Amino acid sequence: MALAVPALRRYLLLLAQEHLEFRLPEITALLSLYGGQFSGEQEIHVNSPFWILNILSEEMARGLMKRTVCAKSIFELWGHGRSAEELYASLKNYPVDKMLPYLQSDSTYKVHIHTFNKTLTQAQKIKKIDALEFLPFKGKVNLKNPEHIFWILEDYGMDPNNVPEEPFHLYFGRWIADGQRELIESYSVKRRHFIGNTSMDACLSFIMANHGRVKPNDVVYDPFVGTGGLLISSAHFGAYVCGTDIDYNTIHGLGKASRKNQKWRGPDENIRANLRQYGLEKYYLDALVSDSSRPIWRKGMLFDAIITDPPYGIREATRRMGSQKETVKSTERSTENHIFVSSNYHLSDIFFDLLKFAAEYLVMGGRLVYWLPIYRPEYTEEIIPRHPCLKLISNCEQMLSSHTSRRLITMEKVKEFKDQDQNSYLLDGQYMPYRGHNSFREKYFSGVTKRIAKEEKDNQK
Repeated sequence: MALAVPALRRYLLLLAQEHLEFRLPEITALLSLYGGQFSGEQEIHVNSPFWILNILSEEMARGLMKRTVCAKSIFELWGHGRSAEELYASLKNYPVDKMLPYLQSDSTYKVHIHTFNKTLTQAQKIKKIDALEFLPFKGKVNLKNPEHIFWILEDYGMDPNNVPEEPFHLYFGRWIADGQRELIESYSVKRRHFIGNTSMDACLSFIMANHGRVKPNDVVYDPFVGTGGLLISSAHFGAYVCGTDIDYNTIHGLGKASRKNQKWRGPDENIRANLRQYGLEKYYLDALVSDSSRPIWRKGMLFDAIITDPPYGIREATRRMGSQKETVKSTERSTENHIFVSSNYHLSDIFFDLLKFAAEYLVMGGRLVYWLPIYRPEYTEEIIPRHPCLKLISNCEQMLSSHTSRRLITMEKVKEFKDQDQNSYLLDGQYMPYRGHNSFREKYFSGVTKRIAKEEKDNQK
């Protein structure tokens, strides 16, 4: 006899209007982390702040909101429509037995109104609330500390220059939980002890951890760890974190500071101190000086996620260990005279070494999340590096300029690594398209030069 499948319940997700392309992969990844799957009741408009989702339980909805930085709030959806009349009809059809537990005479409540792309007067808000008097509210209104909060949400479209008189969509629901948007401010790089030229924005760091489905007790690795900003977001979610970097001074917090008006790094400027600042030191395994092109790890599946931002030569050089002909001295004021030999590390090689490493060292189902720089006029999906052991999950663009961007690539290990997979990319003829990444720096700066020249020409007019 087949087991009954639990009925899905309707929820309304209110999303932040930031990093729009990153929102769907984040929500999808987090739902799968809690044993669910993304299921929209209607077509999801990617740019809209309102999504109707079908979720198994309120517990799963709360779990989603404990992680997301892309969503503001979630509501149990009681009704929706394209007009006030449609909304009221929808509410009247909502099962009364599902409403009553939250409308009892011994309970307190309030109704909140949220409008997107329009501001209402207080009188207009009160009129909309009074129109809901047909709902069987029996409790008392408490505006300061109610037991239950109900929201009317109205969508006036995406065009601030053409706001309609009446909303395109209306929703009514019971507030369940808020997302983790406050993490963006509390983990702001502006207040972090140890930063570098390429320290990742806090919001994007948490998005990366969520795309990677990082969970408590995972082991997360960053092969280009830098100042450790990506370790912090994973540690916040309860993962044990470690990393490597070729730069001795950055790993040990020595030498010149990246912060404005500060000449030298202080004694508390290191990766461990960053994690200590947020009460996360217990999750810090270690950071080692190592060349990512020559892995130092024993063979085997070691990491639950690899989350990283490889250098692509704009603010920091791309390099690896090289021949004795080229010597690069470490930054002055180091406690020891550390001298290493480096050579150019082509972007195409960085990404293939990274994918090869992930294919070998990720656990099955583990995820690789990394940034890929793109020269937009030449972009096609064929230039995204592939590996037979890794499945592409999502590909989200963040604009850098009119002609360049970077794409957040998320891949999942779906096949066990074999020796024949070691250099598989060289055999299938796919390697050549990726060579275009090697000239990204030149293309980036040629675009900057052209823009400056255009601005100077315009100023002379």
